Amino acid sequence: MIEDMNPFKISQNELDLAAEIMNLDKKAHAILREPKRTIIVTIPVKMRDGSVQTFTGFRVLYNDARGPGKGGIRYHPLENVDTVKALSAWMTWKTSLANIPFGGAKGGIICDPKKLNDFELENLSRGYIRALGRTIGPKIDIPAPDVYTNPQIMAWMMDEYSELVGYDEPGVITGKPLEIGGSEGRFDSTAMGGMYVLREAAKMLKMDLKDSKIAIQGFGNAGKFAFEIATSLSGAKVVAVSDSAGGVYNPDGIDYKKLVEAKEKGGGVQSYEGAEKISNEQLLTVDADVIIPAAIENQITSQNADKIKAKVVLELANGPVTPDADRILFERGILDLPDFLVNSGGVVVSYFEWVQDIGGYYWTQDDVYKKLDTIITRSFNDVMAMQKKYESDGKRISPRTAAYIVAVDRVAKAMKARGWY
Repeated sequence: MIEDMNPFKISQNELDLAAEIMNLDKKAHAILREPKRTIIVTIPVKMRDGSVQTFTGFRVLYNDARGPGKGGIRYHPLENVDTVKALSAWMTWKTSLANIPFGGAKGGIICDPKKLNDFELENLSRGYIRALGRTIGPKIDIPAPDVYTNPQIMAWMMDEYSELVGYDEPGVITGKPLEIGGSEGRFDSTAMGGMYVLREAAKMLKMDLKDSKIAIQGFGNAGKFAFEIATSLSGAKVVAVSDSAGGVYNPDGIDYKKLVEAKEKGGGVQSYEGAEKISNEQLLTVDADVIIPAAIENQITSQNADKIKAKVVLELANGPVTPDADRILFERGILDLPDFLVNSGGVVVSYFEWVQDIGGYYWTQDDVYKKLDTIITRSFNDVMAMQKKYESDGKRISPRTAAYIVAVDRVAKAMKARGWY
């Protein structure tokens, strides 16, 4: 049987499984299977040569029962509405699992940002905000950076929104530069949160991270910080790393600084000397204790889940493990920690940024890390407690299903309290 790789179908199937196990009210289930609002916009952009090109953009507000929508904006040539809908659903569960007062949302524009100069990127970014109008805002829906977007793009968007409403509003966007209301600790927060989850998992498994081998698929922002943090904080050894062009493997370990230098000079991690060149597919099955998929979705599937050698899969990317693969890993006794737990550090610190912007009082990096650690550790414990609860009732459920049950229950209760069903 061929797996359905449509991300929105996957998100619905994951919800359906949790809903069945937890006996979710049918009315709540029906509401939660679809986004509350989907906006598709056409953005005319003046290009550097004076011509005008049109781009298609999306913004999906999935659910706001627990608070304003929250979610990033992606610039990608293959962006599509189903991906954005799925990511907005996962953001709903992510914010709920973290127990922060947000709902879930996501946005995207079909474009290749590598082919656009700064003038065109700024026009596109401002045009997107103008097209969305007042369907976003600090009490409505709060965007953030995501794939191929960055703090500068968030700064342009915040400035454009402030022009629209007639006053400075830093709380409309998170992931901004520090100079205009960004938060300390924001840019490595996804990886830092993931490392807190790994630390707690290692304690539970009685696994000494100092003696552990880690393989990281993806050397973008999250993967790069994960490498640096894992080796500096835990003393673990990273034995394999990859980017979009392929990877490298050395059972004796890879040197972080030399890898960064090699990638900058040669354009990819395979420029690193002293390691075997491998493919992204091969990286997932190397001899390692921990596999960290930190690239794109649908990397571990029913086709390769039985070849994973690791004890722990730490999902730093969004949707890197398919539902069929999750079941296989669970049956094999591999601890697959779901994405909306592992990579929630980014949205948690985005929440901190929003709080700081509203209050006009900004925290130190140490303050941010301590608060992040508290929330992430609590989320991990909530998931493990839910899994144990069902096991004590004679039902074996995976950590992903346990996380869904925790998150969905909170959203359903909020909808019930509001009188939505």
